[in-house]
Amino acid sequence: MAESVCIITFPTTVGVMAMEKACREEGLPGRLIPVPRSVTAGCGMCWMAPAHSREALEELVIRRRIQIDGIYDMIPPR
Repeated sequence: MAESVCIITFPTTVGVMAMEKACREEGLPGRLIPVPRSVTAGCGMCWMAPAHSREALEELVIRRRIQIDGIYDMIPPR
């Protein structure tokens, strides 16, 4: 079985781009992917990272004041 991932969704592309920049600057894992069909989000793109990084990503979102739609733990989309 695949390891679960953390999916973070955003209302706008500005938010997802801010997340990508912040994660790169702080050395946090993840990458941009299209939003999985099982999740709805405003901009159509999301950040996917290993589930074990969820706490660090939540802290980053708060610290950088990045607006998100939601955070989900799920099996990675294929």
